[in-house]
Amino acid sequence: MTKVRHVLGISGGKDSAALAIYMKSKYPDLDIEYYTSDTGKELDETYKLIENLEVYLGKKVIRLQAADGSNETPFDHFLKMYGGFLPSSNSRWCTKVLKLAPFEKFVGDDPVISYVGIRGDEDREGYISKKSNIQSIFPFRKNIWSEDVIFKALSAGNAKLLTGLYQTLSNEGPKRFKEILLQPLSPSFTLSQKLSLLLDTDTVTFNLLIHEFLRNTEYPLSKVESFPLVTNDEVLVRNDIFAILESSGVGVPAYYNKVDFTVKEKTGQYARSRSGCYFCFFQQKIEWVWLYEQHPELYKKAMEYEKDGYTWNQEESLEELIQPERIERIKAEYVKRTTKTAQAKSLYLLDILDEVEDEGCASCFI
Repeated sequence: MTKVRHVLGISGGKDSAALAIYMKSKYPDLDIEYYTSDTGKELDETYKLIENLEVYLGKKVIRLQAADGSNETPFDHFLKMYGGFLPSSNSRWCTKVLKLAPFEKFVGDDPVISYVGIRGDEDREGYISKKSNIQSIFPFRKNIWSEDVIFKALSAGNAKLLTGLYQTLSNEGPKRFKEILLQPLSPSFTLSQKLSLLLDTDTVTFNLLIHEFLRNTEYPLSKVESFPLVTNDEVLVRNDIFAILESSGVGVPAYYNKVDFTVKEKTGQYARSRSGCYFCFFQQKIEWVWLYEQHPELYKKAMEYEKDGYTWNQEESLEELIQPERIERIKAEYVKRTTKTAQAKSLYLLDILDEVEDEGCASCFI
């Protein structure tokens, strides 16, 4: 049988780091290749996290770089190729050429199972590779399968096949599971509703059924006799991620730690909410202020990229953003907004800025 590779990408963020620790602890027999796509513009804390992970995992995290052989950093190399056109939320060329392309070159045409650290409290799939030889698995979620697998398995055209496969299982699960499985899709009973009910009724039986379905496809898991994750029904959320990082000794990246500031006689706290390049355009305004005040040398470098009308933010340049009155306004608005939702016991900005995690690219931030 064709050998299937197992890979896990380390972005430098909390979720992918926690997933590496989780997989090593829970599935030590899986021969997982750990890799990171280095843009050359990451924060020092990102590289420190990867070093700590290597100690815990007992193996190297493979460094992938686009533009291998160039005398410039990968980002600078491609920025020149794009004529100085800075990436943005509407044109994420950075993710495509600096993250996904090196990863797809790394796996080549081998059948690959790629483990992705999107959590159980997130409702997104992420910006991930769509190559047919790469199958994404989400161990932290109740539904470990990707959207394309679920769509095919639960589609009306495969209803008869799925029912037949269900009958071959040694453990068919509760009676209610079969009733839901046999109920046809309709405008009043959608695919997402059916998925939720099946998972809520018996997650393990559902996973076993999907694995059997995959044997009839060309997905990488069709080449695997057994897959240990099908019997795991754990769901991990944000608090679990921080607990894994702290208890393992790897630690939480320092950029998540809140820093106090004062504005108009009020106290606030800021930090960075994500990994990725220090100049990432997905940063909120308060994070740009954090970068300016905590890493002024990096903020200056980010400013130097703004030329010929290209800026990191559509509304204003970085030079405009750091004017004293503008910084004061950003901080005051931030304090006002976060005061309503702040959780006093939390050490991390993410606990009061839930919405920021729904933005961005999975290959950069998880």
